[in-house]
Amino acid sequence: QVQLVESGGGLVQAGGSLRLSCAASGSIFSINYMGWYRQDPGKQRELVARISSGGSTYYADSVKGRFTISRSNAKNTMYLQMNSLKPEDTAVYYCCIIDGWKWGQGTQVTVSS
Repeated sequence: QVQLVESGGGLVQAGGSLRLSCAASGSIFSINYMGWYRQDPGKQRELVARISSGGSTYYADSVKGRFTISRSNAKNTMYLQMNSLKPEDTAVYYCCIIDGWKWGQGTQVTVSS
């Protein structure tokens, strides 16, 4: 089975940027949908962005215009470019193979005000 490993999280000031990566241990070529979710303690995990095999994207209203999801089938990697970060973006971010609900271990993003 494909394993997912996230990286790129960290501490950043409000207005800053981070780029998350999700590296898969196998080919993602045939995976229809992949996505980024986030979860704050005490809250439900929420969908941040989703990308299809054809490159179609979906964004939560809260991140539209600030975040960009992309994938490289050649590198078996998905990305989330996060710009203009806000304190409310603070959460653990998880990548997910939505076909089959396979999750990574998560990476912490903390945005200070």
